[in-house]
Amino acid sequence: MKLALQLRAVAHAQPRPLARAGQQRMPTAFRIPQHPGLVVALPLAAPHLFVHEGTRQSLERRFVLAFHGPVQLSITDNRHAIVSHGIRQGILKVRLHHMFLSAPPRVQRALVAYVVLGCPQASRTVGHFIDDNAALLRRRPLRTIPLVTQGKHHDLREILVGLAEGYFGSSDCPPITWGRRTAPPASGKRRSIKLGSYDSSERVIRIHPALDRSWVPRYFVAAVIFHELLHHLFPAARVGHRRLLHPPEFLARERQFRMHHRALAWQNENLSRLLRA
Repeated sequence: MKLALQLRAVAHAQPRPLARAGQQRMPTAFRIPQHPGLVVALPLAAPHLFVHEGTRQSLERRFVLAFHGPVQLSITDNRHAIVSHGIRQGILKVRLHHMFLSAPPRVQRALVAYVVLGCPQASRTVGHFIDDNAALLRRRPLRTIPLVTQGKHHDLREILVGLAEGYFGSSDCPPITWGRRTAPPASGKRRSIKLGSYDSSERVIRIHPALDRSWVPRYFVAAVIFHELLHHLFPAARVGHRRLLHPPEFLARERQFRMHHRALAWQNENLSRLLRA
């Protein structure tokens, strides 16, 4: 006989947003009890995260054995507080991102050593695992990110699509937008400028508005966009204990940009002008 069981909400899941008038609050995480004949009756509105209770308990036991005391382990989908812990009234309370439930035993042992003992080597192992699994971090819905692609002088989307089609044979591109204009420093002059960035958690390319000038050539804007597009296509690689933001394949592809050397020369000649823009 199969057992039908309603899923039970995790009592200490991540905070829930306030429900609008007339809406029912839904939990953000559910524990799934371990049973061979379980039939799950899902709620009408889908939660953000499902947690296998047997896997969670197995990891919790690792903490209990190392801590030699009571442990309360919570699994979240929080992309900011990936690992947090503290001792309250003799209870070790640990909150972990769900990526650690499927981590190999070596990483789970390091996680326990980091939380319970504060081991530096274990901390590095945990950090490497988080970096390698950044794709599992919940992304902010794109509808909350204002995308402004049309500038006064350059259309970012048009340039991006042209690069993707011309170099990779596809018009499937990540979102792109002009970044926010920041106030000048107190000295009145910038010492550095970040012309472009790629957010791997949101998969969004941002371009500095200083490039939206009539005197900035289109090929230079394209070079900056091409660089950030490569970050989208070729994530950072790990070599030993080093994390390479620009692995060899990335650099080789970047040199394939037809205006690569010309763009570098233009940047060197106009850097001071960009800093004033």
